[in-house]
Amino acid sequence: MGCWTGLQKRSGAIPDVTFHKLVHPPSNLLGFGLGAGMVPFAPGTWGSLVGVAAVWALSGLPDFVYLVVTLACFLSGIVICRTAADSLDAHDHPAIVWDEIVGMMVAMALIEPNALNLLLGFGLFRLFDILKPWPIRQIDRKIQGGTGIMLDDAVAGILANISLSGLLYYLL
Repeated sequence: MGCWTGLQKRSGAIPDVTFHKLVHPPSNLLGFGLGAGMVPFAPGTWGSLVGVAAVWALSGLPDFVYLVVTLACFLSGIVICRTAADSLDAHDHPAIVWDEIVGMMVAMALIEPNALNLLLGFGLFRLFDILKPWPIRQIDRKIQGGTGIMLDDAVAGILANISLSGLLYYLL
């Protein structure tokens, strides 16, 4: 039995995510954030926390390499998220959290990943991802497939990055 069974029965709109779907095809394991997306409450937040861990793990890289890795994760995420969505027959299923992981990487690009900055970056990214101000909402509604799944979170990450950079500039 998958983690979304109860929600699916209530709404009829969200397909069940089983262990088999988590690992088949294998790229789904990334799409579901190594299982973080399987958490039945706030999976985007859990995926974003995996993103915080990714940022911390990549923090020793030179800025240019970090940006290249982030771009590679974004581009591969288009295929990863499309494959996961296709396997569930649902566009941007809540369990697909690779986009949140990469969104956090974008939010923290070129920003020192200390504890305060990670906390602020996480909060700002979640704020933009949940509220979906312009242009995020338009991207979310109009661009389908893996590109749409990835792009709205990348833009949320960009807005979080700009906000955090401004906040740090004016406070420090």
